This record gives sequence, C-alpha cells and structure tokens, in this order.
Amino acid sequence: MLGAGREVGRAGIFLTLENDEKGVLLDYGIAFDDQDRPVFPLHVSPSKLKAILITHSHLDHIGAAPLFYVSAKPLVIATKLTLVTGKLMIEDMIRLSGYYLPYEYPELVSMLENSKDVGIGETIEVENLQIEVLNAGHIPGSCMYRVHLKSKTVLYSGDVNTIDTRLVRGADVAGVEAEVLIMESTYGLFNHPPRSRVEEKFVETLRMVLEDGGSVLIPSFSLARAQEILALLAEKMPYANIYYDGMARDIMTIYLEYSEYINRVDLLKKAYTLFDAVKDSQMRKKICNEPGNIVVAPAGMLKGGPAAYYIKRLGFNPKNAIVLVSFQSPSTPGRKLLTDGVLEEGGGFVKAKVFWFDFSSHAGADDLVKVVKSIKNLEKLVLIHGSEDSVYTIGYRVKEELGIDFVAPANGDSIAI
Repeated sequence: MLGAGREVGRAGIFLTLENDEKGVLLDYGIAFDDQDRPVFPLHVSPSKLKAILITHSHLDHIGAAPLFYVSAKPLVIATKLTLVTGKLMIEDMIRLSGYYLPYEYPELVSMLENSKDVGIGETIEVENLQIEVLNAGHIPGSCMYRVHLKSKTVLYSGDVNTIDTRLVRGADVAGVEAEVLIMESTYGLFNHPPRSRVEEKFVETLRMVLEDGGSVLIPSFSLARAQEILALLAEKMPYANIYYDGMARDIMTIYLEYSEYINRVDLLKKAYTLFDAVKDSQMRKKICNEPGNIVVAPAGMLKGGPAAYYIKRLGFNPKNAIVLVSFQSPSTPGRKLLTDGVLEEGGGFVKAKVFWFDFSSHAGADDLVKVVKSIKNLEKLVLIHGSEDSVYTIGYRVKEELGIDFVAPANGDSIAI
C-alpha cells in the first residue's frame, strides 16, 4: 500500500503476483498539506512496473505519475479522455506548485508518449495479465480495472459513483466476478441526499437570489463539477444570464470534443450555446457590476482561481449569494467561509448569503454496500481512500450484513490477497 491507506487522496496500490517482483501500479496521485504543498505516495521502483493503471484525471489519482519518467518509461494505461484532461490538470499544477514538484513538464510529456488509451468495456493484455476496463461513474472518462491474476481476479474501483448524472452514467457492477475488491470508502460514514432533491433546492435558491436582485457565484471544481452544474442550469434555468470562467472553459471544450463519454451531451451542448465563457478582465468587471448574473468559476474551495476574484467583488453585498457545490477541505477558504463566515483570519465577514449543496461524485455508504453486494464470488474486501472512521465503519457494516471479511491497510502495509 503506497497511498490512500486510511486517508483520502494520493492513491497508489502496487499489485503483484506472489514470487514476481514486477506488478501493476493502481493509480499514483498526490495530496496537499496545510501549506498547499504536494505530498506523494510511498515509492516503488519503476523497474518493477508492468504498467501504471490510472482510473481518472483528478490529481489525487494521477498527479504523482510523471515522477517515474525522470529516469524510466513505464507504460501508462487510461481512457483517452483521462489522458487529455490529466495533461491539463498536471500542467496547471506545474504552473502553480512547480517549485515543490520533483518533476517538470518534460516528464509529463514523456508519460503521455508512453501511454496507451483504452475504451470502457475493453479488455487488454499486459505481460500475461488480462485487464478489463469498466465504467466507474465518477467523472467522464473514469474507470475501474478488473485484473486477472493466475488464481484470482481483482477489481479496483478507483473513485466510484452509482447514480446517473447529466455527465456520466453510474457504475453498474451487477454480476461482475472478482474474488478481491479494492474499493474506495470516502463516504463510508453517511449517505448523500437524493440528487433530485439537491437539484430542486439548488435551483430554487438561485431563483430566489435573482428575483431579489442579487447575483450568484458558484465556486466549482473546473473538472466535471462545473460542467455538471452548467448542464443542470441549461435544463432548469436556460433563460438566466450565466457565465463560466477559468479552466472550466477548457474542460467544457474537451468534453464536447469527446462527447462519447458524456451521458447527456445534448444538455452540455445547450449550455455551451446558451451561456457565455468569460474571455477577459473587462468581462469579469461587467459581470460583477451588473445584478442578476450567475457565474460558475473555479476554484471549488476558493483557493485561488477566478472565484477568488469574484468573491471579493460579490461577497460583500447581502443581496448576492455564494453557492458552494464542492466538498470543502479543512483549512481551505471555502470551509472557513462555511464555518466562520469569513475567508481568512482577520478578514471581514462575508455579507452575501452562503449555501452549500451536496453534488458529490462519490457513492455514499448504502451505495458502497450495494457495490460490494453486487460482486459475484467475492471473498475479500480491501478498503482504501477513506478516513480511519470511514474505512472501519463501512468495513464492519459489510462484515455484519454480508459476511465478507475486510482489511484496511495503512500506507506501507503489504497484504496477501
């Protein structure tokens, strides 16, 4: 276990056969510490890698992978969309945090040059290992990997979601066979509210603010969350003055280019046609000076990006609203806004109304149990990518309800499966 052991983020699992030094690496991502410095998983020698299997392009699953290309050229496997959006995400991280990174842009280029793109539903062979690619339902292009070892089959979930959204169809593993399931447990402690109810209250809140003469800032992750919100608004509020900014513009263009990965591409096209991408600082000023606008902008936790500009100009008018649609990590400005009503220590109180809506792209506790229950011939559950409380809560629930043993490895642990 190299990363994501009893923690969320910096995923990295080295999977190998007994008596075989070489194996496959399941994701290799980063986390960020309280000072916003990248934290890497434990190391594995690139000479031991048959391949690196990347499930999706969030930095906590792909952000550390270029490190191997400082001295080697292992094979990377991912969907085409994950490679394209992963490039954009890592380029942005190099621009913002390059001082702290042990690799540079040439290593990213080398990683992409040594990659193989795979399709959802495809089965490939890598050094006598059969690897099947399944939909994970997390973000467009995200996948699970089913790895056939000599005596057992291992299913690695990556980040998984089982509900259909406008961007992706939920994961469906009913009848999939695997003796071992390596599964995330980010939300093992609780369930998400029904998505339809969340959307209803979200739209109702936006309408209320606009009718009162205010404007709305929706800080959002640039990858997937922003486009999901825009697709929802295209369906429910096509008449509104809606703008989107920052990297959300680039991801929108990419998603439309790779439309085969999008569930309701009609709504995404509608959003692209109806709503305006913010082009320059003059347009930003205009949006802030006129009431009745909605702007979707990264960063989702208010850690910089265009959202930091907008909140300084919209956040101190009580008619306006800041509507958070992403998880807010401890120590981020978004969390401080929710808990204390300020953006930073010693800062003035934000006078705009503040709301938070649960648009999570991870399965909640009940759905995680359903995933486990759906797998045929399952003998062992390996729980990762969750806090210690989350891992053990969902683990003991599975053991009690389904009679399936679980393990919760810490980083550095080796387990026999």
